[in-house]
Amino acid sequence: MWDPGKYLAFADHRSRPFHELVARVGATSPRRVVDLGCGPGNLTLALAERWPSAVVEAIDSSPEMVAAARERGVDARVADVAAWEPGEDVDVVVTNAVLQWVPGHEDLLRAWVRRLPSGAWLAVQVPGNFSGPSHALVRELVDESWPALAGLVRVSPVLDPVGYAEVLSEAAVDAWETTYVQRLEGEDAVLEWISGTALRPIRAALDDASWEEFRARLAPRLRAAYPRRADGTTWFPFRRVFAVARVP
Repeated sequence: MWDPGKYLAFADHRSRPFHELVARVGATSPRRVVDLGCGPGNLTLALAERWPSAVVEAIDSSPEMVAAARERGVDARVADVAAWEPGEDVDVVVTNAVLQWVPGHEDLLRAWVRRLPSGAWLAVQVPGNFSGPSHALVRELVDESWPALAGLVRVSPVLDPVGYAEVLSEAAVDAWETTYVQRLEGEDAVLEWISGTALRPIRAALDDASWEEFRARLAPRLRAAYPRRADGTTWFPFRRVFAVARVP
């Protein structure tokens, strides 16, 4: 289960890669813009503002996220990104921090490029920090004490920029990566950050008592890897991988 409130606790940090991704999309008057994995809809509204004449389509696999998006006035529906297929009028597709959850998404990207109309834009952003301490320490703790959860901890579900450039090579493609050094506030800020995303499958698999034990054991490891500064903030390097393709 996704928690829109937990996810939005770091809305400013999560929105910056989205805006930098969409800024590379050169569409001027698209007919239909699709947000695949719209989350709580706060960023979908930015797509509607940029292209006010377009039909904006938004989907997400989480009923909780779709409900939150609808409360913002977004015409969102519950659907599986892996089952989505572009219609003839889709001129822009944005998938922001979504495909890391979809096994085999490379084949999806190839299929979308082949099915999108000529001149359409496809914009992709995925987190690339799976080798960082925030994820490595989770895997370490699972291996030590919760081996039954090992299948929920992903090692490297995304490609590097060259990998996505190759996947999208049938189109004109621009691929890059950026590491954001984010300044997080609050006690155990990194733990709170990953609780809204990477730890979600683990939270869903544990009862309340086991979840609190997991957090209590993970917290000091994260504090050591990401020490809190004298002013109470924490530096959190976060790598993101981007690709924008235009169908020939």
